[in-house]
Amino acid sequence: MKQFTYRVLLNREPEGGYTATVPTLPGCITYGETVDEAIAMAKEAIGLYIESLVAHNEPVPDESNTLEYALTLEVAV
Repeated sequence: MKQFTYRVLLNREPEGGYTATVPTLPGCITYGETVDEAIAMAKEAIGLYIESLVAHNEPVPDESNTLEYALTLEVAV
């Protein structure tokens, strides 16, 4: 068994709940009413996505060597 690392981005939706996207896995998007539910749904979606890649003999991308930094800037607009 191999371990993979992925970023999951959560966006709060105006109508409520959170959309979860996985940038390294194009099209891997899900939704949850709460942050915890969105993360649980993302884990399930990632697992299914990886299963599909393996079934089709495609490489499984990973973010284990990716560094991320968030910047906050004040900009006059």
